[in-house]
Amino acid sequence: MKVLVIGTGGREHALALALSRDPQVTEVHAAPGNPGMAVIATLHPVDPLDGVAVADLATRTGADLVVVGPEAPLVAGVADAVREAGVACFGPSAEAAQIEGSKAFAKQVMAAADVPTALARVCETDEQVADALDAFGAPYVVKDDALAAGKGVVVTDDRDAALAHGTSCDRVVIEEFLDGPEVSLFAITDGSTVLPLQPAQDFKRAYDGDEGPNTGGMGAYTPLAWAPDDLVADVCRRVLVPTVEQMASRGTPFQGLLYAGLALTSRGLRVIEFNARFGDPETQALLALLKTPLSALLHGAATGTLGEVGLPQWHDGAAVTIVVAAEGYPQAPVQGDRIEGVDEANALEGVDVIHAGTRIDEDGNLVTAGGRVLSVTAVGESLDQARERAYAAVDLIRIRGGHHRTDIAARQPG
Repeated sequence: MKVLVIGTGGREHALALALSRDPQVTEVHAAPGNPGMAVIATLHPVDPLDGVAVADLATRTGADLVVVGPEAPLVAGVADAVREAGVACFGPSAEAAQIEGSKAFAKQVMAAADVPTALARVCETDEQVADALDAFGAPYVVKDDALAAGKGVVVTDDRDAALAHGTSCDRVVIEEFLDGPEVSLFAITDGSTVLPLQPAQDFKRAYDGDEGPNTGGMGAYTPLAWAPDDLVADVCRRVLVPTVEQMASRGTPFQGLLYAGLALTSRGLRVIEFNARFGDPETQALLALLKTPLSALLHGAATGTLGEVGLPQWHDGAAVTIVVAAEGYPQAPVQGDRIEGVDEANALEGVDVIHAGTRIDEDGNLVTAGGRVLSVTAVGESLDQARERAYAAVDLIRIRGGHHRTDIAARQPG
């Protein structure tokens, strides 16, 4: 099977890496890709938001499967264009991707499917924003209704900061704050069959102790020994299956990766958000432990044959991912700084260094090109061993002003 992965980030590198190790995959192509992906895939220049160009590339490379990684191309309809060209594509249609593209739309779907979630108000005026903030009180949860590249959510006790964010958006969703630990649960679906992956937990705050601003994620780990034994079954029954059924009933079947961000609150399970693609950095940790060939799951979802694949199987042990960020991330990440030590880190046992925000400069040096630069992933027989290996690898990487959290997977809830 020939597979074409669309995107440039850590999620796409992790997907390409898993596919490159898949015995059912003969060729991996990536577009536009990144320096890390160049080692395992043939890179092609393409505008990932241009569905016609992506479809043409898929045809020219003879791809049997296209995997659209980022949310923006999905919302832009790239998966639709690829399928119209007669190529199997993993990723929802533009209409179905609105479950991530619009927070308000997601709330409508959840209400119709009776999915437990936070109380919320959709606001379009400054007055509505102010009223909603006062109604829910602190901590304030303010979400840009549209895609915002992981920067659209503010959770703060500062009403002025919440108001400023809310009034800067065209439309905003303001929610009640959900207490309790957060869990990410991904499910692969062909629009009918729903196959859950094992739970993971990521860390959104920039600094140790869950301090600082929200980010796209500073690290993750899996499995979750502390999670309830029936968590996956409960989420499938109450969240994932009803949502997929609701999307199908609307005439917009969801085909791809449905990501449920969950809070295990004192009042029970609640959905924080849905995403329409693999989440970053949980994907890196999850794929490191996945035993089932990834291509079988993705191709099954893309062709409506997922029911023939069976539940995903997992390697024993644990995986931990640590994000190494550029100076100034998340507010104003510095680009163009040299990155050193990647090869040494990659050589350690059980370690993969996944590229996210990197590029090669005119002198041939690997340099920073984004906020989250690398995600260092390690596997081990235990969570402690995986964590030790990941941080040993991080310690070998040198970026001027680079920073990372030192407490990923250090303490588990309960």
